[in-house]
Amino acid sequence: MYKIDDSINTGLILKEDEAVYNARSLEEKEKPDYTYRLIDLYSGAGGMSLGFSKEFGHPFKSVWANDFNKFCVNTYNENFGPHCVHGDIVDILGNSGIEIPKADVVIGGPPCQGFSLLNKNRDNDPRKKLWKPFLDVVDRSGAEIFVMENVPQLLGTLEHSEIINTAESLGFKVWQEKLLAADYGVPQKRTRAFILGCKFIEPSILFPPRKTHFKNLGKSEQFELSFDENEYLPNPQKWRTVRDAVGDLPPPKGTQIRNIEPPLDLHFGRNPTELSKKRYRVIPEEGMNRFDLYRKAPELTPNCWIRKKTGGTDLFGRLWWDRPAVTIRTEFFKPEKGRYLHPVQHRPITHREAARFQSFPDTFKFTGSKIEIAKQIGNAVPPMLAARVADVVRVLLDQKCNKRTSCQKVKEARLCHA
Repeated sequence: MYKIDDSINTGLILKEDEAVYNARSLEEKEKPDYTYRLIDLYSGAGGMSLGFSKEFGHPFKSVWANDFNKFCVNTYNENFGPHCVHGDIVDILGNSGIEIPKADVVIGGPPCQGFSLLNKNRDNDPRKKLWKPFLDVVDRSGAEIFVMENVPQLLGTLEHSEIINTAESLGFKVWQEKLLAADYGVPQKRTRAFILGCKFIEPSILFPPRKTHFKNLGKSEQFELSFDENEYLPNPQKWRTVRDAVGDLPPPKGTQIRNIEPPLDLHFGRNPTELSKKRYRVIPEEGMNRFDLYRKAPELTPNCWIRKKTGGTDLFGRLWWDRPAVTIRTEFFKPEKGRYLHPVQHRPITHREAARFQSFPDTFKFTGSKIEIAKQIGNAVPPMLAARVADVVRVLLDQKCNKRTSCQKVKEARLCHA
């Protein structure tokens, strides 16, 4: 049993609200008759907003958003309404004529390239400081909870300490964790850092959210697994795989976005060179990559790959059917950039496949050129991962605002009389 800060007379807070935590399908989710106001900064296409939205059973409604990329803004507005503002957030905050609306929660991922291991100039990258306008908006909006998402390399840095110190000076209690998307139903092994700040309770009592999925042990699994109830929800499922996500899709057609119903609108291919096709055929088995190409056909292997011994070495690789996908980045359609070849077909993955690996529903509307859409997909927070973080935020706000369900009240009474 956990108690909210004594200054807030809203009673007990449970370890979790099972009605929120255990309902995973849209049919089972409770349809709330109330809403919480949400602001999304550095929003991209809106993957994080989507996870907090009614599409994933949550009562958060986006009232304001911002991104520097106009194509992302167009996609966001197409899906959430015309309130995403295009422009540099620093300039926007410096404009006295612009008023930041009131909100209950502010979410967002300040551009992460400043911390990325792929950025060779990260020590002096000005993008490492874009958390400052994020917390400025948190303060101006009056939000009592914020969720900041970034690459795992952020945690433990000087900037991380500055974020914590600044948030605490604004009255927030803060906790942070690295979350693996596959542990929460996303068919992708993508790890992200989340920092959650809350003004009225210590967020670590609920954050991180308990895992919903566990790592597959393979076909030889012969025993019953037991799960720590503090780490996993009851009856967790196996990690979702490439097969689960895209096994139903036919071979792609064409090389352009098609004006047809999803999912096939974004299920198009490329025009690889004959040399690329030869390379694909040399490594036909799941899991093969550039090292197998060099072993089997050194004459087809680029010299730069032969010389490359460190850094991103998992290039030109095939995905495995029965494992989650690797981290989807913005150039997933280029197999020379990573493990982005289809498990059996001689081609890179398509935009639709990448979107599904990111857990975007087929009904989500991407706008812009195929290059811009690829950036939107690769840079997004997986909505299903965001939805599990939203579980925590919703329980905290529900308790504070006394919007507990009848299920919660019954359980609370049982706890009180135990």
